[in-house]
Amino acid sequence: MITRADIDQASSRTAGLIRRTPVLQADPDSTEGQVWFKCEFMQHTGTFKARGALNRILASKEQGELRADVAIVVASGGNAGLANAYAARQLGVPATVFVPAAAPAVKVRKLKATGATVVQGGAEYAAAYQAAVAHSEETGAIYCHAYDQPEIAAGAGTVGSELLEQVPDVDTVLVAVGGGGLMAGVAAAVEGFANVVAVEPETAPTLHAALAAGQPVDVAVSGVAADSLGARRIGDIGFSVAVRCGVESVLVSDEQIIAARSALWNDYRIVVEHGAAAAYAALASGAYVPGKDERVAVILCGANTDPATL
Repeated sequence: MITRADIDQASSRTAGLIRRTPVLQADPDSTEGQVWFKCEFMQHTGTFKARGALNRILASKEQGELRADVAIVVASGGNAGLANAYAARQLGVPATVFVPAAAPAVKVRKLKATGATVVQGGAEYAAAYQAAVAHSEETGAIYCHAYDQPEIAAGAGTVGSELLEQVPDVDTVLVAVGGGGLMAGVAAAVEGFANVVAVEPETAPTLHAALAAGQPVDVAVSGVAADSLGARRIGDIGFSVAVRCGVESVLVSDEQIIAARSALWNDYRIVVEHGAAAAYAALASGAYVPGKDERVAVILCGANTDPATL
């Protein structure tokens, strides 16, 4: 469980190390109403995950847990690995990243360019996760979870606290969900100020399935956004915060995600990956319909994609 206090601590800890990303208002005549884009795709490494990575590593250092020789290890389909490798390099410690065999080549190339040790294998994130945990146990490296650790989620939540400063009267925040770290952080950050709507692919409905079952459950994972929203189940932190904050889940199809990604490029010249476009797909497709005068912020959380596919 995380609270706004954890996010405020993360903000202080990472001050000067993360970018304060801009907010762009959508066209006033947009059919979706009053909409703002939180441009988190402009964060270091092209993803919000740099926030949680820096917070996790710095917190481990403060607690005397970080070993300079083996430092950190992470399992990632790409973005969490990029963020943690970047954070480790910025803080002068080594990083080992385990990724599934299907990880996009563009992300693997970027990982290697950071100087991280990259180990690729297994069909899904779950296999990379098991290998990374084993590496941590064998070497003493600090394990940086892709989404389900308090410091990771709290660091991601600084997106939400920034957003409240930029659009203080926002009513609703739309955020894409895979493992739920970003959703949990944002929901905790805006708790009492705004509602959060979780947007998930129909082909990877981790939170949707968990809310229906009353607990996190495994789901089948596929689809265009699986490289970034491909967790098999919602994290415990994500589920607990979603229940506490009354987070609503809506589903969007692959076709709607693709259309939303294209619309962001065609209408705003914004380049995002499919996982990030999922949040906007809820508005663009009508899966989420704002009320009259409702002020909506859409978190565009990542841009690690191949522009040729636009």
